Amino acid sequence: MKLTIISHTEHYKQSDGTIVGWGPTVSEINHLAQDFEEIYHIAFLHPDTPPPSSLPYTASNIEFVPLQPVGGKGLLAKFKIIRNIPIIINTVRKTLSKVNAFQLRTPTGIGVFLIPYLTLFSNKKGWYKYAGNWNQDNPPLGYALQRWMLKNQKRKVTINGRWPKQPKQCLTFENPCLTEKEREEGLQITNTKSFSPPFTFCFVGRLEDAKGVQRIIDAFGLLDNLENIETIHFIGNGEKMGHYKEQCAALGLPVVFHGFLERQEVFGVYKKSHFILLPSDSEGFPKVIAEAMNYGCIPIVSDVSSIGQYVNNTNGFLLNPINGQQLRKILSRAFSKNTDELTKMASDCYLVASRFTFNMYRKKIQEEIIKP
Repeated sequence: MKLTIISHTEHYKQSDGTIVGWGPTVSEINHLAQDFEEIYHIAFLHPDTPPPSSLPYTASNIEFVPLQPVGGKGLLAKFKIIRNIPIIINTVRKTLSKVNAFQLRTPTGIGVFLIPYLTLFSNKKGWYKYAGNWNQDNPPLGYALQRWMLKNQKRKVTINGRWPKQPKQCLTFENPCLTEKEREEGLQITNTKSFSPPFTFCFVGRLEDAKGVQRIIDAFGLLDNLENIETIHFIGNGEKMGHYKEQCAALGLPVVFHGFLERQEVFGVYKKSHFILLPSDSEGFPKVIAEAMNYGCIPIVSDVSSIGQYVNNTNGFLLNPINGQQLRKILSRAFSKNTDELTKMASDCYLVASRFTFNMYRKKIQEEIIKP
């Protein structure tokens, strides 16, 4: 069987001509390639220098099909999407003629017109992957429209979490991010990690207020003393990085801003961290939570979307309400736990991460989507 994947994943061309793309998506497709004769990935090719988080395709049966980048904020960006609709649809149409099935990864700007196009004009077997917060009360208009369309069509939709009144075509799927080798490595790290202060924390994601970076700085700045803290690692980039650095310096916080890191470098930070911080406004289920839990990092995360279906008071700390003052209280609660309690929480984290392997994901796709 041949598969077309359509996404907004950012791709770049290296100086030697190698195409690389955003690491988590490329890793997922590299693993899926074991189950398909050919995979075509339609996605955006950017002219910029690739960030360290980018990875190449490792399977010879994957072909990248480039699209000119579209999307963004403002009327000009929206107009650019509209102007490119015929080109994008034509690329999708031509590529679909070569395959038996497709996957459209949503929500994305191009999903607004590709969902109805695929629903009305393609008879191929296919499914949609909705990676956002499926249960979000007030999503952006484009997200809300795509979610409504996915609820009202017949093809399968993979979503984060399990929800009341979930349409029968909507299947609960964990977002894959771990190999079997990484599971073995995670067990060793978790079993040998010492949960005695001072503690090391990490944050992985875009450096912006919506992801909770300002909350983290505010919460640590409110602590009476910093003797329980070894280091706070921030992995990622964003326009406000300089501003965040200035605040941390003024507060005397022991922080390291790494910028973007390669996958194995990120995992290296997980291995030495005791807690992962993600006090964001809204999420689906971020892969970084499962990755960190695999290495015995206890999550301190927002109680949004499906996160609370995997993280609870036995294996982590849920932030609700989502603000800096509440995060400070949770940090104090974490510091009050003894070594045995935190060690047990880390072990429970490792067990939860077993649901996020690439092998588990591949098996579910074959059994629940391809074969029916």
